[in-house]
Amino acid sequence: MDSVNRVNPMIGAVAYAEGTTDAHGFGKTFPGAVTPFGLVQLSPDTITGGDNGSGYSYEHTTLEGFSFTHMSGVGWYGDLGNFLMTPTVGELKTARGTPDAPEDGYRSRFSHDTEVAEAGYYAVTLADYGIRAELSAAPRSGILRFAFPEHAQSRIQIDLSRRVGGTSTEQLVKVVDEHTICGWMKCPPEGGGWGNGGGKADYTVHFCCRFSKPLKRHGVWHADIPTDWARKNPDVASDAYQSVVAAADVTYGVREAQGPHLGFFSEFATTAGEVVTVKCGISFVSIEGARANLEHDIPHWDFDAVRTGARATWAHALSSVHVEGGTDDDRIKFYTALYHSMIDPRSVSDVNGDYIGADGRVHRAADFTYRTIFSGWDVFRSQFPLQTLVNPGMVNDEINSLLQLAELSGRGYLPRWEILNSYSGCMLGNPGVSVIVDAYEKGIRNYDIDKAFVYCKSSVDTFTNGELGYSPNGKGCISETLEYAYSDWCFARFAESLGRNDLADEYDNRSQAYRNLWNDEIRWFRSKDEDGNWLEWQGKTVHGQGCRESNPYQQGWFVPHDVPGLIDLMGHDYFLQELVALFENTPEDFRWNDYYNHPNEPVHNIAFLFNEIGAPWLTQKWTRTICANAYGADAFGLCGNEDVGQMSAWYVLAAMGVHPICPGDGKYQITSPVFERIEIALNPQYYPGKTFTIAATNNSETNLYIQSMKLNGKALDRFWITHQEIAAGGMLEMEMGPEPGQVKRRQP
Repeated sequence: MDSVNRVNPMIGAVAYAEGTTDAHGFGKTFPGAVTPFGLVQLSPDTITGGDNGSGYSYEHTTLEGFSFTHMSGVGWYGDLGNFLMTPTVGELKTARGTPDAPEDGYRSRFSHDTEVAEAGYYAVTLADYGIRAELSAAPRSGILRFAFPEHAQSRIQIDLSRRVGGTSTEQLVKVVDEHTICGWMKCPPEGGGWGNGGGKADYTVHFCCRFSKPLKRHGVWHADIPTDWARKNPDVASDAYQSVVAAADVTYGVREAQGPHLGFFSEFATTAGEVVTVKCGISFVSIEGARANLEHDIPHWDFDAVRTGARATWAHALSSVHVEGGTDDDRIKFYTALYHSMIDPRSVSDVNGDYIGADGRVHRAADFTYRTIFSGWDVFRSQFPLQTLVNPGMVNDEINSLLQLAELSGRGYLPRWEILNSYSGCMLGNPGVSVIVDAYEKGIRNYDIDKAFVYCKSSVDTFTNGELGYSPNGKGCISETLEYAYSDWCFARFAESLGRNDLADEYDNRSQAYRNLWNDEIRWFRSKDEDGNWLEWQGKTVHGQGCRESNPYQQGWFVPHDVPGLIDLMGHDYFLQELVALFENTPEDFRWNDYYNHPNEPVHNIAFLFNEIGAPWLTQKWTRTICANAYGADAFGLCGNEDVGQMSAWYVLAAMGVHPICPGDGKYQITSPVFERIEIALNPQYYPGKTFTIAATNNSETNLYIQSMKLNGKALDRFWITHQEIAAGGMLEMEMGPEPGQVKRRQP
């Protein structure tokens, strides 16, 4: 259980804070209760709107309540945050109030001194009400335990309209019996949410909720929102809108209600310390699905049993990797990062396998779990390569889910950023192709391979550099050209493995498109227009210029599939010179900057390029420095957005001493591990070996350089290892020292 004891869900749980110097903020994780890849994430919410995607930020001092669904580490507003439950006392307030005047609504002040955040458990005291709240979760359900003060008018209230980054536009609630309510909440793009509606998230959350204390005095509030009012985030957050909510009609004794802005409440008298427990099943399919999920997950009222079960589930999940050595903070960072990498892509099918497909109909997954929240552009780089090692079954589920999306949506190609069946269109590239090909090449193949091949081909043909051999888009020219070149290479490998050598040759040729944007005059990548004219050049470190969320200096290294070709294009000495300068000009805290910008994904392969240029000691130096300085053990422990597991997965792999440059080539670059010993438990359903161990003798903060290596007792003189070598089981041994070692580099 040591691993689960090291998890601190509060790491990264900051959106913005005083002193933030960029527009992107910190980790944006949530601190609440969740199980590995679970459908429910029961967590506190400090804010509904703005670019606070998780709904919680550590610098806030008030809480709105606790909702059952959350996203981890996203920018661009965020979504979910549904079924917000708040225990209160005194006069009923139907609006949430403001941080400056929480007493105007149901929100409450709180202190971090009263918070407890553990794997599968969260607790806090609502200071304005004197209520102690505890939360725990099962895969598709959640449970809350409230200890009330003595009061004649205590209450549990549920804001059914609440949604991070917007609002639910219509809700239904029914009182089934004196302990149970059920209903649904519709969340279309018109209500904001992901990208303030731009992400096209469109879903319905169904619930079945049971109260330990009978519903003797209950009611509904209904805000009469004008039908012609816009309902996206800025509109919902406006004073005019919140004034209507604050003046909502309140009706006692209502047993069923449907409308555009509803809330439900149950009132009762309490003695000092009286405990009221609430449990709720969630389904994205139906009310019956929510009821079945609850009855399966939490058929009892034993809060502590749920908490113990969630903790045991996490202990089992985290046992996939065991580390020894390092500091206490290193182990906290490691296991919390591993924890964060196992939140998404989450299950979205019910306990019986039912799920809503991209055609809007109910389907049943017989041999896989349907999953959602595929942050493709982020997670193909580290998170999915990590999961191929520790959770290959989940990777297989996600591929089946992606194939269902392509088929049932009628699009015939893979999403690049998917949320609840919506092709949000966020970011660029063809990350689904990378994930599928990487998995296939590693032997993860329990899906329709022919269908995967068809949809991969359709994807790279739909989003492509085209006849020009580059993407003539001033906003994303360099980024798109390089990423499409990489996904063309991925498809070429798929074709080659399936014996389609004609297609392999064609797409290998297409993968060289990156060369079409190299400009000899400036000696860097530069955008072109449709006529082949070079666009204005402002220097490598100026953001934009055909780069998405990056500048040409950062994006130009993204040729993972042909590093030797990139070295040849730049020239060996110039390549090394520019690579060294990129890191030497980076600030020590690694926060958002114009050089090695670890807070964002385009640079996440770059530190490992030193291995390929014959300077592996610099890979070792810089990955250890990034692990030490860009990650911490407190709420500010992520220097940039978590991005659905990617930021944490980078740390896990780098701290283990292995990380890919090019997902799909079956190779991991070797670097200096943070720990003295790392044991990976291999899944016997996918891999023949039982465990793979990395042992670093004499490892320390100063002895960070690899002096020599052995693989299964034989000398190893290359700084990469194949997936097959790891999957076979065995041991990679390293001798560490304070100065760069003399291990010779051998070309793969």
